[in-house]
Parts: sequence; structure tokens; C-alpha cells
Amino acid sequence: MTIKLEQLGKAVIDTQYAVRGPIVARAAELERAGKSIIYCNIGNPQALEQKPLTYIRQTLALLQYPELIQSAAGLFPADVVETAKALLAGSRHGMGAYSESKGVRIVREAVARFISERDGIEADPEAIYLTDGASKGVQAALRILIGAPNDGIMIPIPQYPLYSATITLFEGKQVNFYMDEGNDWRLSQTMLESSYKEATAQGVNVRAICVINPGNPTGSVMDWENIAMVIRFAKAHNLAILADEVYQENVYLAGDRFVSFAKVLTELGEKDVSLFSFHSCSKGYLGECGQRGGYMEIRNIPADVVAQILKLQSVSLCSNLTGQMTTYCLVNPPKPGQPSYKLFAEERDGILSELKQRAVILAEGLNKIPGVQCNKVAGAMYCFPRVTLPAGRTDAEYCMALLEETGICVVPGSGFGQVPGTAHFRTTILPPTYKMKQVVEKLAAFHVAYK
Repeated sequence: MTIKLEQLGKAVIDTQYAVRGPIVARAAELERAGKSIIYCNIGNPQALEQKPLTYIRQTLALLQYPELIQSAAGLFPADVVETAKALLAGSRHGMGAYSESKGVRIVREAVARFISERDGIEADPEAIYLTDGASKGVQAALRILIGAPNDGIMIPIPQYPLYSATITLFEGKQVNFYMDEGNDWRLSQTMLESSYKEATAQGVNVRAICVINPGNPTGSVMDWENIAMVIRFAKAHNLAILADEVYQENVYLAGDRFVSFAKVLTELGEKDVSLFSFHSCSKGYLGECGQRGGYMEIRNIPADVVAQILKLQSVSLCSNLTGQMTTYCLVNPPKPGQPSYKLFAEERDGILSELKQRAVILAEGLNKIPGVQCNKVAGAMYCFPRVTLPAGRTDAEYCMALLEETGICVVPGSGFGQVPGTAHFRTTILPPTYKMKQVVEKLAAFHVAYK
């Protein structure tokens, strides 16, 4: 007898992930039929012509085939060869063996140094868990925090669907708080308090608050004061914080800079708020989505809870070794004066410069379209413009029609959440610059004619 849909758990059926939903499935159908598609639906840089960094691919080549090391002199820069040797020694058994559950120690030590140098604070390698991308870290934290059906997790609206999907899958309660679109998507303490009060009045046991900075899908960047407000709010209500910081290298506006939750937490001297922080190899200037590398750092978490986190990590044995080594390259890139630095810096700066240029092209171009409003893209890889639709039309219908007519694949705002009565879509800034200009031109013509 074959398994039937009605036999599946309700949580599985109810779980939704808009980034790869029906519009993307239709885009694939159209592409197979010969239509040219510009995929703006997902942050997948190398699928949109971003080139991998030479330093990373050279290092991974030597790690995967160590026999090359003997003949690498003159072929690869000396610092790449030395990095590969150090990582192979640190992994003890090479790339084909399991590591310890938290990940290879030499990589976790490099992550700790990276955090310490970035923030000017102490970081402990034993509080770092290497994960298959940031997503697995987020899921691990939510698995720890959701212990009963009435346990709630506060998430920003709009949000990244990983959060809503995982909360549903783990049978917790999603507690929405709206970001302030009219104020560059800042977080409002009034809105946080209102959301918390409404949830608790309904019997929800709110356990944690999730924050994405820089923002996905909003493209916003939080400052020190806004982060401190969230930390004080979390302390007042005995909440843990999940800080999704995978876009920390993607900050574009003059005067803005990335500030980590760990830094602000430490500077506030706060030891009573548990913090889970996440970073990834998939974003920034690396764009190594397929390598599935990332880490989770924990702070202010009791030892008995830490033991449970390690136990859950151990169930999967360890994250993949290629991702772990890519994470090492993320946090320990070439330094000035090293042989591979010049090319690395050129490639890194070129990618970030292109992204900054596309952010301006997209936001300025969208704001010239009657009936479209878009905040500046301050960071990350996305924007979330508001669109005025004809009466009776939904954002999902709009996005499907846009795909069918122009070949542009974006995601309806309803997949991320939005203020009732408004309509949005999310698009990336990842297509190459010449295609980004095409996106703006085609979108403008489509929107004006859409009825």
C-alpha cells in the first residue's frame, strides 16, 4: 500500500516556503519551454552569474585532492597551500571523515577570532557550532526553544519564510511584529510590546524574538540603538534572541555599518539574555550557497541547555566538511601582504561594488514607476517594494502575470507577510547589472499596463 497525503502530519501539510513556491515552479516550466527567465526570487548569487572567489576554490581543490599539494608550488599561491595544509592537519582525517559534532576545532577557533576582531569582544570556540548553512543553525535554535504547542516565537513581518516554515513544522506559535515601512523598516518598541501583549493575552508562551539584520526581504540595516532596544525588550520579557546576521558584509549606504547583536549585548553588560547568532557562506561576497557552510554562536545559555544543543547537533554527527572549510575561508580570508590578497581583494571589492550599484539602480528605477514605492536598499540582497494593484487583484496574481509576460520571477509579498491591505513583492539585486536594468524597464512597462 502506498502512503497517502492524508496520512501525513498536519504540521508537514501546513508548512509553506514561498521562495520556492508555485510561481518558481511555473518559471521552471516556462524555461523548459524555451522562455528566457530572470530569476529574482532567491538569494543564489552564483546562479545569477556571480563568479566564485579564486582563493576559496583553490583552497577547496587542495583540500579535496591533497595529492595536488606536492605539485601546487607555482600553480597556487603559497598562502593557499599553507592554509590547505593547516586545515588538513586540523581536520586530522581529511575531508571524507566525520568531524566532532560542533565542527573542526581549527575552524571554530578561526570563527572565534573573527568575532573577537570584528566586535572587540571575547568569543569562545566552544560556544560555536558549525552548521550546514545558517538555516540549520536557525532550525536547531528553534527546535530547542519550541517545547510545547503554545510556545511562541516573535518574527518580523515581512520575514524570511524559513522562520514561519520551521515554527509551523515544530508546531509552535508564530507571533508577528510589523516593521515600520515608512521609517526605513526600523523596529518599533511600541509594535513589539503590542505584539507581545496580544500573544500572551491569547495564552501564547512567548519564548524568543527573531531579528534579521541586514534585513531580508527589506534590505534594511539596524543601528546600535535599535539593536539595544530589542535587547532591552527581550530582557524585560525573558526572551531569547535569534540574530540572523548572514548579510553582514552587504551594507551599501554611506554612514551605515553592520553592528552585531553580540557586540551590543556585551557593551550593555547584559548577561541575562540568551543569544543565538548566525552567519553563512551563502551570502556576503562569497555566494557559496551550494557549499552549505555556516555557524551558530551561543551566549548566556546555561550549561544544561548547552548539553541539549550539543546532543541535537550530534544526532546529525556533524555538518559537511566542505562547508566547514568554506566557513574557515569566510572568517579567515587572505591578509594584506599575502600572495593571494591582491586578487582576493579585487574580486571581493568588485562583487560588493556591483551589488551596491544594482541596489541603487533597482530602488531608483522602481520609485519612478507610478504606483510603486520602494525604500532604499541599505543592505542585504533584496528589496520589498509596495505596489498599488487594481481592485480585486492579489500580489500572487500580479507576480504570476509578471512572470508570464516578462519572464521576471519574483515572490509575492504575502509569502513574507505584510500589513493587511497592502501588496508587495520581493526581488533580489543579484542579476548582473545589464539584466537589472532590463528588470526595471520590463517591470515599469508591465506595471503601467497591468489591469
